Amino acid sequence: MSFVIVTGLSGAGKSMAVNALEDIGFFCIDNIPAALLPRIVDFALQGENQLSRVAVVMDVRGVRSGEELNAALADLDAKKIAYDILFLDANDAVIQRRYKETRRQHPITIAQKVPITEAIHRERALLQPLRDRAKYVIDTSLLSTAQNKERVCSLFLDKGESPMALTVVSFGFKYGLPQEADLVLDVRCLPNPFYVPELKHKTGLDAEVYDYVMSFPEAQELLHRYENFLAYALPLYIKEGKSQLMIAVGCTGGKHRSITFARKIAEFCQKQGYIPAVLHRDAARTL
Repeated sequence: MSFVIVTGLSGAGKSMAVNALEDIGFFCIDNIPAALLPRIVDFALQGENQLSRVAVVMDVRGVRSGEELNAALADLDAKKIAYDILFLDANDAVIQRRYKETRRQHPITIAQKVPITEAIHRERALLQPLRDRAKYVIDTSLLSTAQNKERVCSLFLDKGESPMALTVVSFGFKYGLPQEADLVLDVRCLPNPFYVPELKHKTGLDAEVYDYVMSFPEAQELLHRYENFLAYALPLYIKEGKSQLMIAVGCTGGKHRSITFARKIAEFCQKQGYIPAVLHRDAARTL
């Protein structure tokens, strides 16, 4: 059985993650108390119709203390039940903005009558044991709903022979680094299509921009050096037990050079035996 515990901060996108998991065949249960976690697993494994893919949401609504949480996980460990933890995170400002936009209240604000800033602080402390043990952590601060869904699906779709869940994301430095990035490749040193009038409003997904970026010898050489680095480094991450890796490729605005190189890097990784998910975080931003 594939068993996933979906958790994280309120407002970080757990509902989106559950919807994505349901779309790829998981049986999902929302808002379970920590004490019921071992029983849910026992139920899923019982009978002829045992469930093969199960995801449960366990968050601040059902976790009363860190001790209760650790006891539930210890029970699973004692029974040798394999599970993965997916932790959804976002920075405080984004969570506050999301609650303001939806006009909802944070669960801790409702229960303990504290301001949302304090509620977020207490929630982080309470869920820290889950974050520490999480196999996958997704920071949803700068990703759209569609990008978040694609990220979740890329982690839990059958990966065939791929030894590590690999994500290649293009981004613009002017909008901030992807918080999950393990490796950051900078291509701002290359000629910028932004200053070519006929290319300015296109992206690296268009053949004209792609061909322009790769037409320069320095682009070919930089790509070659990045590929050599990845060919050496990726197996080392696998050897150390890394289960997921994000390669972030950045240029100034995230629309031209970074997208082109992200595509090339993904193609190279695929040839190396990986099955990379490719995201272009800032491609749809207006100039």
